[in-house]
Amino acid sequence: MNDKVAANFVRRLGLVVTALVLVGGLVAIVTPMPQAQRDQRRPDNPALTVEEYTPRSTLVVDQHLVPRAKYPVIDVHSHHRSPSQSRWAEIVTEMDALNLQVLVNLSGGFGSGLQQKITTITESPVPERMVFFANLDFGRGVYPGFGEDAAAQLEEDVTAGAVGLKFFKNFGIDVRDQNDQRVPVDHPELDPVFEMCARLDIPVLIHVGEPSEFYQPVDQFNERWLELTLLPNRRMPASHYPSFDEMMTERDRLFAKHPNTRFIAAHFGWHANDLGRLGRLLDRLPNVYAETAAILYELGRQPRAARQFFIDYQDRVLFGKDTYRADEFPYYWRTLETADEYFDYYRHYHAFWKLYGMDLPDDVLKKVYYANALKVVPGISNDQFPI
Repeated sequence: MNDKVAANFVRRLGLVVTALVLVGGLVAIVTPMPQAQRDQRRPDNPALTVEEYTPRSTLVVDQHLVPRAKYPVIDVHSHHRSPSQSRWAEIVTEMDALNLQVLVNLSGGFGSGLQQKITTITESPVPERMVFFANLDFGRGVYPGFGEDAAAQLEEDVTAGAVGLKFFKNFGIDVRDQNDQRVPVDHPELDPVFEMCARLDIPVLIHVGEPSEFYQPVDQFNERWLELTLLPNRRMPASHYPSFDEMMTERDRLFAKHPNTRFIAAHFGWHANDLGRLGRLLDRLPNVYAETAAILYELGRQPRAARQFFIDYQDRVLFGKDTYRADEFPYYWRTLETADEYFDYYRHYHAFWKLYGMDLPDDVLKKVYYANALKVVPGISNDQFPI
């Protein structure tokens, strides 16, 4: 065998060996693992559910619990349907311990019901600690002339003591017109209402849509899988609802259409997981503000980006909590005020991850906690707050 023939033989033999190795590897990959090996990899203990698996961290780091906010706070997103005098007294005691100075009750209602709630607070020893936003009556849907009727009722409600208008999340989702069609967020029939808000110089706090994950398939890739499994009524399938982006587009058109009306986007406009998008919205529309209700789990997992956002937009962010539970407020104080690392969030099904503190500067904290709200929401006494 000459050298050339020998070389060809070796090369071909090498190709054959390589092919056999690859085939062998492929067979190893696709061949099921023997049962005995699978049994060895199974845990000795019974498998846990997602809800049951709550490991205790072994991380040892400094902790700074914050039971009381560093500065007095105005919560612009609170709900109290019909607090009695006795319950209001209990709430005030809790507020004092938290340094929570004023609650903005977004569940005021309209007409006589609103007037009754306002009277309950104004006849209490501390009437300055709660103010009310009115709501619209969508009981008969949106009919021709609805906007004018609603604007007239709103004017009466403001005369009775309301200091703003709140739109609940059913607006843009479930509210219907006379033909049983969905009423878009920017429907022209509502224009008289928003123009009335501008004329009365009151803000509109508006909740549009739901978190973007609620519109996605409920599968292993969805960050809110647990919540959507436990609470399936929160799902927003495309077969029944407009898409997330469609609702955000309607909302943004509404904001732009009424430049003289102050809007507060509830829940950071559901853009706390995309702060760049929220920043572009605020840059484009100077009449829009954002509040922090029910999005702490997003801020706390991106503390550096969130801190920079709060600094950059320090005149446009207001503090909001949503569901009133006194034991949950300290999680907000800790996230906003400290540089703590890897601590629990209070609602497991919202977020399975830990939180990190944003360590906001004092001048930014003051604006977020109370100063911005004093500029945006009328009817709150300034003398309750440091200058």
